[in-house]
Amino acid sequence: MQKILSHMRKAIEEYNMIEENDKIAICLSGGKDSITMLYAFKNLQIFYPKKFDIIAISIDPGFDFFDTNFLQEICDKLEIPLFIEKSHAKEIVFDIRKEKNPCSLCANLRRGVINSVAVREGCNKIALGHNQDDVLETFLLNLLYAGNIGTFSPVSYMDRSGITLIRPLIYTPEKDTKRFIKKNDLAVMPKVCPMDGTSKRESMKQMIFTLQKDIPMIRANLFGAIQRNLPYWKIKNRD
Repeated sequence: MQKILSHMRKAIEEYNMIEENDKIAICLSGGKDSITMLYAFKNLQIFYPKKFDIIAISIDPGFDFFDTNFLQEICDKLEIPLFIEKSHAKEIVFDIRKEKNPCSLCANLRRGVINSVAVREGCNKIALGHNQDDVLETFLLNLLYAGNIGTFSPVSYMDRSGITLIRPLIYTPEKDTKRFIKKNDLAVMPKVCPMDGTSKRESMKQMIFTLQKDIPMIRANLFGAIQRNLPYWKIKNRD
């Protein structure tokens, strides 16, 4: 947990992710990243100088494998309030529209429900579990498939809802969340999305892995390029 907290606190402080008396909604999918983030936030509450409250929000997309009881047990153990909301993502994206590339539409539907619940429960921030690998994969997806140079922002304010999105795991490599789950013998939901392991994002992951054999510094180089060249990635607080 110390390594996770070190990465997470660095991101939080460099990008001003937490302010006094924030109420933060943690998005809980049941995967390794969201569960790691949930545990980290619970630990962070103990010693962080700025006091904040947390709840968890989970969106049930309607898939048979989505286990809401599993998520409830995790939150009960950590004494974190959990709000589970049903959505029609499966019906709309897979049954009706039969999307070949469903990730974008599914994410938009899920995001809308999460925002609504966060506003309803009096939250001013939503924490998403994107890790460092997600940052790099999104950068490559935008570059190779859309011809754009960009990735998601560490912090972004949504005018319509008045909610701020924060991504505290941006400095945390995926291997560290995997290690945390394994070391602490924690269970994760075996499957959170039918596209797991088959999406374009997975091909970006494999590309980075392959290139890393010849370019050991490729991850650091890509991440450095993002921080130096994307305005919304400029570090707000430097020593």
